[in-house]
Amino acid sequence: MAFLADALSRVKPSATIAVSQKARELKAQGRDVIGLGAGEPDFDTPDNVKQAAIDAINRGETKYTPVSGIPELRKAIAAKFKRENGLDYDWQQTIVGTGGKQILFNAFMATLNPGDEVIIPAPYWVSYPEMVAICGGTPVAVTTRQENDFKLTAEELEAAITPKTKWFLFNSPSNPTGAAYSAAELKALTDVLLKHEHVWILTDDMYEHLVFGDFKFATPVEVEPKLYDRTLTMNGVSKAYAMTGWRIGYAAGPLPLIKAMDMIQGQQTSGASSIAQWAAVEALNGPQDFVEKNKKVFEGRRDLVVSMLNQATGLVCPKPEGAFYVYPSCAGLIGKTAPSGKVMETDEDFVSELLESEGVAVVHGSAFGLGPNFRISYATSEALLEEACNRIQRFCAACK
Repeated sequence: MAFLADALSRVKPSATIAVSQKARELKAQGRDVIGLGAGEPDFDTPDNVKQAAIDAINRGETKYTPVSGIPELRKAIAAKFKRENGLDYDWQQTIVGTGGKQILFNAFMATLNPGDEVIIPAPYWVSYPEMVAICGGTPVAVTTRQENDFKLTAEELEAAITPKTKWFLFNSPSNPTGAAYSAAELKALTDVLLKHEHVWILTDDMYEHLVFGDFKFATPVEVEPKLYDRTLTMNGVSKAYAMTGWRIGYAAGPLPLIKAMDMIQGQQTSGASSIAQWAAVEALNGPQDFVEKNKKVFEGRRDLVVSMLNQATGLVCPKPEGAFYVYPSCAGLIGKTAPSGKVMETDEDFVSELLESEGVAVVHGSAFGLGPNFRISYATSEALLEEACNRIQRFCAACK
């Protein structure tokens, strides 16, 4: 349509949302579908957090808030960064958005000019390159390798940086692979970034609390404090506290950048929901035992899924350190014929045939910038995961 903006031609719809929608449609038609597409914990929000929201309503906390968030939440965010990450931010260096997506959008909208490049390790969360494109920048995907556990090396980062690089966008633990960078692996990357003073760092730490075994989470500016003045550290309550629908993301960074993001948000949505903000205060300041308990559940699910997928003909599934995703390779099935008689030439063909044949909805890896793989979210019950993996094994065995 001629009246639509040119920017839309640079943007694709979200593949993860599309898969979830397709699964819902098939369920509505009476099909038995197991949806493993959505990155959303199946746990309920903790009771103390829900009660804090009810209390806020009863106190009349139902008015507009300051654009950057209520002071109580911004102070809780600053305290969280100090307590958990050893980072010193004044509460006025923080900002609250309607989910992590808005934080990213604000940052890109406030800083990107046409031609500015944003380095994004691939596979990446589907929204990263699209956001950069909408805001007028140029996404530069740098493909990681499965033999490196899908982690970017210092050499790969160095090779990608140009005079036009504005941001390095970093996500650990990663959506879609679950790969998490140790402090030593991060140090190799921050050493590169120290040499390139024009490059800013945007780190998405949304899955910080979902790391397994004895893995210890670290964030870039914690590893290299000299990057403090050009790093925006983003996080949120969605994943750790099972608060996806409350829509609260937050960040801390240099004051001039936070003020610019505040200005963008002031002309866009203004402050996030007052009630959700008070719930987030309780999430950050209240008891944290919920987080540890759920982490153990996710770890058990990861082990189950990795084990069962590696028993499927033609699949290879690495064991990730964090988040709640696995990113198996289906290279061993490309070129084979599905039970329907269709030859599967891409990972998109694989996931489409799997959905039609066995009613298991997953997301094709090429949507995340690297195939032939697919992403499974194991944020659902062990019984459903076991059934889904049995169906995947059966599907793979039936391919000729």
